[in-house]
Amino acid sequence: MRKTSLPIPIQKALRKLGQDIRDSRRRRRIPVALMAERADLSRATLGKIEKGDPSVSLGGYANVLFALGLTDRLSDLADATFDTVGRMLEEENLPKRIRFPTKKASSNE
Repeated sequence: MRKTSLPIPIQKALRKLGQDIRDSRRRRRIPVALMAERADLSRATLGKIEKGDPSVSLGGYANVLFALGLTDRLSDLADATFDTVGRMLEEENLPKRIRFPTKKASSNE
């Protein structure tokens, strides 16, 4: 398998996510085989997730988070509330003034 060349911050974030998932599973005292079964994954795929492997689909990560009861923040991943750059760019394009629409003269006059 070819290693993907992801930016280092993404690699670190995925590794941290995998470690956090592994720690959560271990805190709950869930064996790998049972966790894989609950998440409907193979043990090998669960191992990849716990290592932060980027080749695993987002769905695989989501299944594991669901099995651990940790899906509440999954919907916030790309929430506009946390998109500070996008909000700043949007604010730059706000109009300086807002005027009432002008009435056009009717063509019959």
